[in-house]
Amino acid sequence: MNKFIFDMWPFLDKAICKHINRATRPIFDQYVGQYGIESIEFGELTLGTLPPTFQGIKVYEMLEKELVIEPVIRWASTSNVTVNVKVQSFEVTVQLEDLHIMLTPRVILKSLVPSFPCFANLCVSLMEKPRIDFGLKLLCGDVMAIPGLYQYVQDQLSKQISNLYHWPKVIQIPILDGASGATKKPVGILHVKVIRALNLLKMDFLGKSDPYVKMRLSGERLPSKKTSVKMSNLNPEWNEHFRFIVKDPDTQVLELHMFDWEKVKMHDKLGMQVIPLRLLTPYESKLFTLDLVRSMNPNDPQNKKNRGKLIVELTFDPLREDNMSSDAEGNASVRRDADGGGGGVLLVSVENAEDVEGKRHTNPYAEVLFRGERKKTKVIRKTREPRWSEEFQFMVDEPPVEDKIHIQVKSKRRGLPFRNKESLGHVNINLVDVVNNGRINEKYHLINSRNGMIHVEIKWSTV
Repeated sequence: MNKFIFDMWPFLDKAICKHINRATRPIFDQYVGQYGIESIEFGELTLGTLPPTFQGIKVYEMLEKELVIEPVIRWASTSNVTVNVKVQSFEVTVQLEDLHIMLTPRVILKSLVPSFPCFANLCVSLMEKPRIDFGLKLLCGDVMAIPGLYQYVQDQLSKQISNLYHWPKVIQIPILDGASGATKKPVGILHVKVIRALNLLKMDFLGKSDPYVKMRLSGERLPSKKTSVKMSNLNPEWNEHFRFIVKDPDTQVLELHMFDWEKVKMHDKLGMQVIPLRLLTPYESKLFTLDLVRSMNPNDPQNKKNRGKLIVELTFDPLREDNMSSDAEGNASVRRDADGGGGGVLLVSVENAEDVEGKRHTNPYAEVLFRGERKKTKVIRKTREPRWSEEFQFMVDEPPVEDKIHIQVKSKRRGLPFRNKESLGHVNINLVDVVNNGRINEKYHLINSRNGMIHVEIKWSTV
């Protein structure tokens, strides 16, 4: 970490100083025009060549998706900070020098996610009062040498910082955009019925068009879903149904793209349109007749061209907050809709494995199989203790009380096509307890593995 910070420090120095300059400008401007002050500005502003260093670090690893660390940070700064204050045509320079800081913050990284930088929020607080030492020169004299002033300033500065940021008070810094859906949990299911299109553009020279619709939710990296292709038809009718897992109905939009299928060359784009999910009322179906446009740029002159219409029907079903009910004796039971339904979302989080080992290679990844749908984690090379922290989602029409989920840990080797994969163990998990209790968070011994274990969390949410 110290090596990384040292290499990055020239860039961090510029970025931090730029932020300081921008943040202090409104503060300086408040005093201009008062007490005869004509201007306040930085003469020099650099944090020097020596970055802060980590003297030690304590790590608390939690079962939940967060990591708590307490580093001991020391900074003997070579910073050069001067502020020029012009008072009635007389310029006064104040210089900060010999800045030394020692502090022990508590840093919480949450929620942990499988994509870089691996956490969504950074929370910082202080476990004890920071120790800050510095010199302050005014008119070539050291102000801090005034008897009693040095200790008073030290105490007040440490006290004010401690009052603002002492644990359990925290500074929360968002790292990943919440709208991206990276850290959000599913809150509902979007049902999309693609009904028909009207008066589409003719793209083929000797024929009409072979249209199909491609759709996805914003903020998701999942593959897009497609309708069937309607050959040689400018007024196609599909009546095809699709489902999407929704994480933020206030910000997500459904993107719909119409293409003309081509056997050889790239498929031509017929038009597109988007539907914000905030326009939907839960449990109510809504019909949309959309005018297709070339792009979502309002200044695109090509949008004035008539590209036809697309008719779709959308329904948003929120997931229930309470996913289980209890009888009079307190026993959990499956919660179902009044009409006997009970569809929902099964969330499978493959956290990590322990003590897995292959005969020829150990580059483990996990494969999750449920009702014929197969999903895989990333491959982690050359380790017996892989940590994936990847979540997979399965939509089902009824509670999977009689189903099992099969999770297998495998190893994959690059290069040679033969013997490039081998099994490191597997486990079959009955889902009845997940449906009854809403959630399980367990470590399982891997079958056909000497000592291997896998940590899995499974949640069941109904609509």
